Amino acid sequence: MTMERLPNVGGTARKRAILHAAQRLFARHGYAKTTIRMISREAGVAFGLVAHHFGNKENVFFAAGAALIDEVLAFIRQHTPQQANGGQALEQFVGLYFAFTQAHQDTFPTLIRCSPFSDDNPGLDRQRIGRKFRELIEEIEGLVRRGQADGSLAENLEPSATALLVYAAMVGAVRTVFLAGFADATLFDAARRFILRAAGAKEVC
Repeated sequence: MTMERLPNVGGTARKRAILHAAQRLFARHGYAKTTIRMISREAGVAFGLVAHHFGNKENVFFAAGAALIDEVLAFIRQHTPQQANGGQALEQFVGLYFAFTQAHQDTFPTLIRCSPFSDDNPGLDRQRIGRKFRELIEEIEGLVRRGQADGSLAENLEPSATALLVYAAMVGAVRTVFLAGFADATLFDAARRFILRAAGAKEVC
């Protein structure tokens, strides 16, 4: 099945304002309860401008999620290359991902809601944004392979499956804190240590 391209998330200041408004509103109200009119009002732009840039609400939703993926990857990539080995880099990736969620509590739930892992609004075609989420998983896979090569992670892991399981564990922890309300942010440290131990990291603190 050929996936539609997501709308380009670059562009004018008003387009970026629409995306940021959409991230806040989808995070706060979810997909079903957020309207284009609410987004235009929050962004301070004309109703028609949202449709001009994105076409419909589903396009805005997935573009808002894609922009958040770009933000979190940029944030993490500023730090991970400095680590001595793949195990440390993976630990840093997981820790920074959780730190990003805490620093962006007003917008990050949008990324949770549009994730292919989400069961919210099952009628939405999440395959459209699946390729964007693959960027996060492929980044993790690269760290796993690096750790296996330098001996800081277990050699008997299948890198692709391990990366997917690492990301699934991260998503589960974030959903539990943000959407389920079963735990607070202290869960993130336990999740980080669990992930590193499961990956066979030689040193976990």
